[in-house]
Amino acid sequence: MSDTLITIIAIALAAVLMFVFPLMTMSDRTDDIAQLTVKTATTEFVDKIRSTGKITTTNYDEFVETITSTGNTYNVDMEVQVKDENLGKKVSQAQSDKIGENVYYSVYTSQIEEALDKQGNYYCKEGDIVSVSVKNTNQTMAQQLKNFFYSVTGNDAYTIAAEHAGVVTANGK
Repeated sequence: MSDTLITIIAIALAAVLMFVFPLMTMSDRTDDIAQLTVKTATTEFVDKIRSTGKITTTNYDEFVETITSTGNTYNVDMEVQVKDENLGKKVSQAQSDKIGENVYYSVYTSQIEEALDKQGNYYCKEGDIVSVSVKNTNQTMAQQLKNFFYSVTGNDAYTIAAEHAGVVTANGK
């Protein structure tokens, strides 16, 4: 009887070691590759905006297509902090070397997407600050396996995320 019990335990342990552990390892590597892809795409997208001074529908669609090619769904948050040139008596371009002179207002994802739908481009000017944040909204295979075996992550947790920001160096128009 004890030999049968030991045999059953050994078979169960062997099954876990042969199938589950490699599956968890491969799904973690898939998440790592997706993380690298999303980080690279986000950096390239923001740098293209910074160097050209505009967000085009084509660039945005290519960015979204690149990150969704990982097989996950993402929430993309964009923010452009626009340098306000209407400061009354003071002009920020004439006093750009002084600290505290620049005033910014923010334009968010929905407003940028609306401008892209209407005009095809969203223009920035030199000195604006662009930031893009990306987080996955679905549970990856690695998250599902971890939840099944040791309940590490919650349902709303994300594992793939990227952020990048920078100052626009060219006028878009």
